[in-house]
Amino acid sequence: MSEPQHPRAIRSFVTRAGRITEAQERALGELWPKYGVEFAPQPLSARALFGREAPRTLEIGFGNGEHLLALAAAHPERDFIGVEVHRPGVGRLLLGLEKAALGNVRLVCHDAVEVLEQQIPRGFLDELLILFPDPWPKKRHHKRRLIQGPFTALAAARLAHGGVLRLATDWEPYALEMLEVLTHTADLENLSEYGGFMARPSERAPTRFERRGERLGHAVWDLAFRRA
Repeated sequence: MSEPQHPRAIRSFVTRAGRITEAQERALGELWPKYGVEFAPQPLSARALFGREAPRTLEIGFGNGEHLLALAAAHPERDFIGVEVHRPGVGRLLLGLEKAALGNVRLVCHDAVEVLEQQIPRGFLDELLILFPDPWPKKRHHKRRLIQGPFTALAAARLAHGGVLRLATDWEPYALEMLEVLTHTADLENLSEYGGFMARPSERAPTRFERRGERLGHAVWDLAFRRA
């Protein structure tokens, strides 16, 4: 079976330099060899990464890493991979991982689509998290949205049978589009009893984007789809 391909001519993110602190820069130099995984077009091995076989969660676009750090601390029996392109956020999470002495997290600083396509084997993930992806609200930018048919097919292929794709957004038009795209993605089934949105997971630590949305009065829409 051929691999689903996401149209790489259009990227779903813009790399912004951002302000990086001295501590974050130092973490990228000193802690990256301990927690970081360089991008390479070859499949990853769980035993090479973590030295064990355990349930695996991957979070795309972890931002400053608050949610991923909280999950990893709460679930030492699970292993976590975080993918983020913005270096300040990666540096901040590296500092958090070292302070908490967590050994069940690895980070990749690269385009998430290419990571899924080339580094994550089929059926490798038990859970895939995409929380508050850029909604690209202007109509002319909708083509940049991450959640499109080719991408969701790719994501489904990386989930183990019974694995769950979880998403959240505070942009209602994007939420409705996500629901439609995922509903029409082969091999995925909605975990909502009524075929719509889910209640907010109790263990999800509020992200910076979620807190910002709350200050602006935005509601949050959660989705959960299982690999059938």
